[in-house]
Amino acid sequence: MAITLNGKNLTVEKVVDIARNREKVELSAESIDLIKKCRAVLESKIEKREIMYGVNTGIGEFSEIVLNDEQIKEFQKYLIYNHAAGIGEPTREEFVRGAIAGRINVQAHGNSGCRPEITQTLAEMLNKGVTPVVCQKGSVGACGDLAPMSQMALSMMGEGESFYQGERMPTKVAFEKAGIPIPGLQARDGLSTINGSNLLTAMSAIQLYDYNRLIKHAEIAAAMSLEALLANMKPYDTRLHELRGFSGAVRSAASIRKLLEGSDLLSGKMKTKVQDAYSMRSTPQVIGAAHDACKYAKSQVEIELNGVGDNPIFLPDENITLTGANFQGTPVSLPMDMAGASLTMVCVLSERRLNRLLNPALSVGLPAFLTKGAGMFSGMMLSQYTADMLIVEQRILSNPASIQSIPAAADQEDFVSMGMNTALKNQQILDNAFGIIGIELMAAAQALDFREFKKGDGVTKAWEVIRKHVDFLDIDRPLFNDHNTMAALVKSGEILNEVEKLVGSLD
Repeated sequence: MAITLNGKNLTVEKVVDIARNREKVELSAESIDLIKKCRAVLESKIEKREIMYGVNTGIGEFSEIVLNDEQIKEFQKYLIYNHAAGIGEPTREEFVRGAIAGRINVQAHGNSGCRPEITQTLAEMLNKGVTPVVCQKGSVGACGDLAPMSQMALSMMGEGESFYQGERMPTKVAFEKAGIPIPGLQARDGLSTINGSNLLTAMSAIQLYDYNRLIKHAEIAAAMSLEALLANMKPYDTRLHELRGFSGAVRSAASIRKLLEGSDLLSGKMKTKVQDAYSMRSTPQVIGAAHDACKYAKSQVEIELNGVGDNPIFLPDENITLTGANFQGTPVSLPMDMAGASLTMVCVLSERRLNRLLNPALSVGLPAFLTKGAGMFSGMMLSQYTADMLIVEQRILSNPASIQSIPAAADQEDFVSMGMNTALKNQQILDNAFGIIGIELMAAAQALDFREFKKGDGVTKAWEVIRKHVDFLDIDRPLFNDHNTMAALVKSGEILNEVEKLVGSLD
């Protein structure tokens, strides 16, 4: 069933369904009526020569220049031309598709003033699989993601390039193959297509979906490592965390105990220390803080997904035009900076558990570097080096972008969100996290092979999936293949999917 876009109920999960899983979309009948009503008001204002920013004036520093009737007809075309000024490799198709869905949802409110043909064409592009080629870099995340959104808006004129059925081709050709009419751009149409932070918001939505799954993998890795290290599990009693009150910590402690159900470690058969190191006993507090950070970021992203991010904004019932800065990306970039940093924090904690698995002074009887042939073999010694390198890169990337404003447009646009920088660096933080958590999972599986007691049901299932892809490290071999395999395995979600089938959701 198609996902209805009406400006009201677009969620992170629905963005993923549209962008990644290519679910069909449809505009609600109410939204079509609202768009038509707003357009009629706009055309009336144009006829009366009412001054409206970006309709019959220039933009940015040129906003005080009033256009004549002939210029109004051509202005939208040149607006898109001069703003399509990005650089770099194409943005992933799923991110562009997410941005298109977000833009449709903005226009669905009926406050943007574009013709309904524009919104309907965007919907057809999603449904028929035409995705504009959009450079990764160029947006400062204020006045919207102008450079990438302008490459998207070129499609409305049958210009630029698009991906269609796995091939890159001129958009005009893609539209012809897909059977999509070219709507062209009339007054206001161009600006109403680009004047929002839709690409950085779509990227953030999809990243938050992946962050949640990655953090659940971190909890699986933690459960495996804790079992291998004979951890005292009292710090994972949810009553402890309920007394403090952080919901993320309660969730994380419950998930880790769920993974260990059936283990001798929970039954009291295993001798444990009275109190373990922080990296072993504060996992719920640390991972829980990441859950809470991402939960807040998700709430902000979903407000943006369902808000009117545009300029100017038209209130048809009151016959009013309002200019402002609802395109400003800061409400998304600031919480997403925090979300990215929280993922780095989760990975730092993972590396500390990895260290305890490998270090014979800390591993409670496990062989040094998890090898039976210490000296001749080095086991997983170098795996820690790789994890450390990835974490240092994450730490560098965790510097917030939302405070890095550089003024532009002759200081007319003198504070910008740099939200696209946030989105781009957050993706790299995530990509590194796949490798870091994958390495801990690999080490924990290796460690568990040296332990002879009943393991938790969830832990055992995770171990089984890992062993389908990576063999026990009996004698040394090049580990880059194993590291890449584990990173891909975490990214695929196979471990999480199989574990949740057995023990239930870790949400």
